[in-house]
Amino acid sequence: MAKQSGIKKNFIYSFAYQLLTMLLPLITAPYISRRLGANLAGVYSKTHAAANYFYLFTLLGVNNYGNRSIARIRDDKEARSKTFWEIYIFQLITSIFVFASYVLFCVFFESENKLIYILQGFYVFSGIIEINWFCYGMEQFKLTTIRSTIVRLLNLACVFIFVHDKSDLPVYTAILSVSFVLSAIVVWPYALKNVRFVKPDWAGIKQHIKPNLVLFWPVLAVSLYNIMDKLLLGHFSPNEEVGFYTYAERIVTIPATLILALDNVVMPRMSSIFAKKETEHAQVLMGHVMMFAMCMAGAMTFGLAGVSQVFAPWFYGDEYVRCGLYMLLLSPTILFKGWAGALRTQYIIPTGKDKIFIFSLTAGAVVNLILDFLLIPSMQGVGAIIGTIAAEVTVAVLQFGLCRKAIPLKTYLINGTAFTVIGLVMFFCVKAVEMLQLSPLPTLIIQVVTGVIVYCALACFYMVKVIRQPVLVNEALKMLRIRYRF
Repeated sequence: MAKQSGIKKNFIYSFAYQLLTMLLPLITAPYISRRLGANLAGVYSKTHAAANYFYLFTLLGVNNYGNRSIARIRDDKEARSKTFWEIYIFQLITSIFVFASYVLFCVFFESENKLIYILQGFYVFSGIIEINWFCYGMEQFKLTTIRSTIVRLLNLACVFIFVHDKSDLPVYTAILSVSFVLSAIVVWPYALKNVRFVKPDWAGIKQHIKPNLVLFWPVLAVSLYNIMDKLLLGHFSPNEEVGFYTYAERIVTIPATLILALDNVVMPRMSSIFAKKETEHAQVLMGHVMMFAMCMAGAMTFGLAGVSQVFAPWFYGDEYVRCGLYMLLLSPTILFKGWAGALRTQYIIPTGKDKIFIFSLTAGAVVNLILDFLLIPSMQGVGAIIGTIAAEVTVAVLQFGLCRKAIPLKTYLINGTAFTVIGLVMFFCVKAVEMLQLSPLPTLIIQVVTGVIVYCALACFYMVKVIRQPVLVNEALKMLRIRYRF
């Protein structure tokens, strides 16, 4: 078996990959938004949202279930080989059926933009061979980071080489869709090296169906308020409105993705720790992770909100001024996603509290759908944003409330409130920079520098002097190779 890396190293690899995932769209977005325009950007977003629903059904709940299952038995090659093939064969059967359904959908039910829908089929197909869940369960983040980085850099090069004007929307769609297939293929050599083939029988496959489906429902529920927004906007609004909302959401998703980098690392480790009944170790790790998540969420929520209305038109172009408003309004979702995501991946999923997971996300989906249908027809993108924020608040409140007896809820609330207040102070400092009335780029630079200084100073003071828990501060100093410790 490959040697396992420590949490710090895995976090660095995961963070690097998430950062790459963040930066590449940022590099291509200004180029694509100008080459394709808001209308065609909306067409791509709408077709990708539809394809994504089929993609979700190819994987069902395997990303969480497979990750957790492999993490619990990763030290036993025979057990992990048997488990891997049982889970994958189930995935293979369901994903082939779903892919066939998508092909029929494209052929018989879509007349407008049919070619784009067909090209999105490569994305759906990638679900047939997607096994990142195995690598995550084995805590092999270096592997997925390096191989996926190569694929994404090739993707970036192809976009700039082959996409030049509005007629290249099919080319752009094909490049992005095929890249998902390549990213799935490149991890197979590692998997085949670390498992031996074990022919699964029906009894072995069958035991994974129910827990897999149980963990699929939350994935589907999340998709209802991550994807349904775009589908409803596409139905009730012009394509441009879908493009504005999608580009705003894309930027807002970036900070949440960076927090997710740690969540991805912690979940398999916590699954292993809880399986070994190392309760004290789990509590210490949970405390550190939650502090990190709340600190990062506060910084990113109010930092992004502060620069949004200068950043959007500068980055995307004058046609996308409305994105600035949408980014500002969507930014609170980072806060609640960061908090709930940390709790979910370090306690709820590793300990098998699937009922809490299902109930909270179902409630969030219901709240979002009701508000979307009520508000999107009249308020368009703003209505979608209200529904999304309400959903994220619902999920976070329910998850923390239902886990209150097993976690130090009071401590989390105090720390979360403190970082929120610090973030608000930073927000007003950053917004004050706009009064200088400089050109966009200098304004953004001064805003970012101001925000970093204000937030870091206040957050460090809180952790070192107020609550006297300088672990994160000391780790940051260590990463910067500064010897001083608090």
